Amino acid sequence: MPVEDPKSLIEDFQSVSTKEKLDLLLEFSENLPQLPARYVDHPDLLERVEECQSPIYLFVEVLSDGNKTVNLFFTAPEESPTTRGFASILHSVLDGLPASQVQAFDDDFPSKLGLAEAVSPLRMRGMRGMLSRIKRQVSEKSS
Repeated sequence: MPVEDPKSLIEDFQSVSTKEKLDLLLEFSENLPQLPARYVDHPDLLERVEECQSPIYLFVEVLSDGNKTVNLFFTAPEESPTTRGFASILHSVLDGLPASQVQAFDDDFPSKLGLAEAVSPLRMRGMRGMLSRIKRQVSEKSS
């Protein structure tokens, strides 16, 4: 199940100053789960998120259980904390959800965090790109 409730996370980000938003984003970046060995050894399975300035790759698993549970995996360089933070936030709210809930997830979630005042529009485009690619992979793999 997801670690964070999206509504609570939005409230957390919206209730703090711009500097504190960046601190929260940095905190998330430090908690991005490591890529499992099965994907470290097969980088060809990962999809590059072209919308991001930094090289970030993702892979979505849709389990064949009754809920079609979604597992997310990301890799991003340590020296890209904003990108890692975005990936970690998406991981914390989407990983472990049924495919139907991931598909229905609010496309405007990145904007609702209020990070546009703290990071560039290009970085926000990257987070929306991650979410879009996650949803597309879930759709392709749960059909």
